[in-house]
Amino acid sequence: MIAQIIFVVWRESIEALLVIGILQAWLRRNGSDAAHFYLWGGVAAGLAAAAGLSWVLTRFGDTLPPEGQDIFQMTLMLVAAALVVQMVLWMRRHGRTLKRQLESGLSEKLAQGRLWGIFALALIAVMREGAETVIFLQGIIAATGWTAGAVLAVLAAFAAALATYGLLQFGSKILFWRHFFRLTEVMLLLLACALFVNGTGYLVSLGVLPYTHPVLNLTAILDDSRPAGAVVAALTGYRATPDVVTVTSWLVYWGGIAFALRRQSRRATHA
Repeated sequence: MIAQIIFVVWRESIEALLVIGILQAWLRRNGSDAAHFYLWGGVAAGLAAAAGLSWVLTRFGDTLPPEGQDIFQMTLMLVAAALVVQMVLWMRRHGRTLKRQLESGLSEKLAQGRLWGIFALALIAVMREGAETVIFLQGIIAATGWTAGAVLAVLAAFAAALATYGLLQFGSKILFWRHFFRLTEVMLLLLACALFVNGTGYLVSLGVLPYTHPVLNLTAILDDSRPAGAVVAALTGYRATPDVVTVTSWLVYWGGIAFALRRQSRRATHA
């Protein structure tokens, strides 16, 4: 769980910092002091909205009976998995034009004197990343709640994100943004697989899907009851003794990913 939290917060924080950095850099060259005020006001409002969503989801989950909590946790995991996949596909489609789109939006709003538009642009950008992060985290910690370890993991991940962002901004000779996003896309898809497998596991415990016996025994290769195997399982959905439901979940998930990526590639070719 801790490894999942660190990776999700680290990756999402870097993406949010990238968006804020693009907006801030453009306004530094072209904007006014008032425009900066509205920008950072939008950032603060976006963070507040994400915190509010976290509070609502936590309070709602606490009011449910035990079976309702299982359904809620399963829903959060499956929604989080879907959001991860959607985010990866969105970044693959818009990553190259993201900076141009953001700067174009700022230029238009500044030219029209619509400073509240700058506020809204920052609010939406930060709230989107924040809401995704909140749903991911709620899906990950749904069964245990916010422990001291989880809070420390969030803080450590954010600190690591600041350091990574600084490294990425320092110079392309050290680390390329393109390579960074490609690597983390793979890691995100693996994490989404873990969430999907955990979600289908709830379907078994709720009696929606049947319990089946293991069909493979990979313990000799990597035992998921040991520390190293447990980390791999948490980040990828690996199981040392997968049953029919787990194997089917792997096939459905990765088959869907292959179809989505191929479809996106075809659209890009014909565009």
